[in-house]
Amino acid sequence: QVQLVESGGGLVQAGGSLRLSCAASGRTFTSYTMGWFRQAPGKEREFVAVISRSGGGTYYADSVKGRFTISRDSAKNTVYLQMNSLKPEDTAVYYCAASVSIIIKTHPSEYDYWGQGTQVTVSS
Repeated sequence: QVQLVESGGGLVQAGGSLRLSCAASGRTFTSYTMGWFRQAPGKEREFVAVISRSGGGTYYADSVKGRFTISRDSAKNTVYLQMNSLKPEDTAVYYCAASVSIIIKTHPSEYDYWGQGTQVTVSS
């Protein structure tokens, strides 16, 4: 089992940037594929980005391509989501998730562990 704690959320004006962090503990960080998801009120949880165990592979939702970047630092057991050019529609609770799968996953049901989430609010 791995424990995940997100941080870095907050209020930002449209066009601004935020960097989310997800600190992992409990098991070897490199054993997990790591993903970011988000959920707005009344909406289903949706995929945002994912990074492979090695960090060599990434994949993004079409809605964030070119604006968001996922990365991981094995030495710090942390995965990041750099969010640039933020839009009001990016407003949501952002969740970090870990999967024991060795391949890229984009659906919430394919992830085994979840953080508590961090709120991102983008004002216009």
